[in-house]
Amino acid sequence: MSELAKRFQDVRARSGALCASLTAEDHMLQAMPDVSPAKWHLAHTTWFFETFLLEPLDDYAVFHPKFRTLFNSYYQAVGPQYPRPRRGLLSRPPLSAILEYRRYVDTHILALIEAMSADDPRQAILTLGLHHEQQHQELLATDIKYNLSINPLQPAWQEAAPESPPAPPPRWIRMPGGLVEVGFDADGFCFDNETPRHTVWLEPYQVRSTLITNAEYREFIEDGGYDDHRLWLSDGWAWRQAHNVQAPLYWQHREADGWSEYTLYGRRPLDPNAPVTHLSAYEADAFAAWAGARLITEPEWEVAAPTAPAAPIDRLAAEMMHPRAPDADADAEGALQMFGEVWQWTRSAYLPYPGYEPLPGALGEYNGKFMCGQWVLRGSACVTPPGHTRRTYRNFFYPHQRWQFTGIRLARG
Repeated sequence: MSELAKRFQDVRARSGALCASLTAEDHMLQAMPDVSPAKWHLAHTTWFFETFLLEPLDDYAVFHPKFRTLFNSYYQAVGPQYPRPRRGLLSRPPLSAILEYRRYVDTHILALIEAMSADDPRQAILTLGLHHEQQHQELLATDIKYNLSINPLQPAWQEAAPESPPAPPPRWIRMPGGLVEVGFDADGFCFDNETPRHTVWLEPYQVRSTLITNAEYREFIEDGGYDDHRLWLSDGWAWRQAHNVQAPLYWQHREADGWSEYTLYGRRPLDPNAPVTHLSAYEADAFAAWAGARLITEPEWEVAAPTAPAAPIDRLAAEMMHPRAPDADADAEGALQMFGEVWQWTRSAYLPYPGYEPLPGALGEYNGKFMCGQWVLRGSACVTPPGHTRRTYRNFFYPHQRWQFTGIRLARG
């Protein structure tokens, strides 16, 4: 078996592993418009391979002609889409048909891989499809968590109980600034929004060595941070008032037992050492103002991050898909927790780099058309699959969204 075929099988198997503990009913859930049912994720990632690699083949028969519409997310060039907020109403096709769809497409993709030459341009589309599925694996984890969280039974996705070690004391790391280059320029895969590499000017700044912890964020709450309009951006204050937000998503306070947090492993007492997560950009920015600092910018983050991220452990296999503090003996020289715990909100708008060009055709809709009104997040999270982490990776969400594993990296200067 070729290396590409093995990677295809490994990535596809991971999606199944994420859903292994779900019931058929769990696969149907869509608790808000921003999330999708698990079975829709399983089908859409399969649709990507079928649409962009198999349908152009003369001898390929599509699995079901209506799947082209049902599982198209936002590709206008491909055709119409079923409305995103109503994906949870698709009781048919049943889960069994979705799993059969995956097996059908997998068989044809593996045959295609074996027939490809070393310089076949379709390998680039296949690689994009694998990274696309890894993105959806993050969404699977966050969507499963949100969908289960609204159940009064507070069910656990899995029964493990991860614990976080004591957090090391934070430090401020001085960065000299000046003319720096940012953006992807290495071998291997990147998304088109990570290019082209270009030069920016940075004033000298300081970056905090560690992420903000639950204990620190609890101090912000107890000091009235959610009630002080002076700390908040105007849109953020309007959002906080409209939704009566008083704490991060999944936090709960009871007089008898204090703060707790819903996790993929069920509701648990709040871990003071773990990085705070599930924050909107508005909350992150208000905390930064309260702390006498600011959110880091996108180029500042990239310059402060290690050039080559350490190979992450497989948090799914290790049953640690929740943020953790760094080990006490972690390297004390550079910034810690840049990767593998929470995505870090930056104070940078999601915009094209100078000279940016989207991919041709329908695949050009992948990133470029979303460069409006969203904020950049950097790093990676505890639910990011191995092999899907890069220093130049540009994640992006609207500033009010917080069901992803999002947290805070402070800067000064």
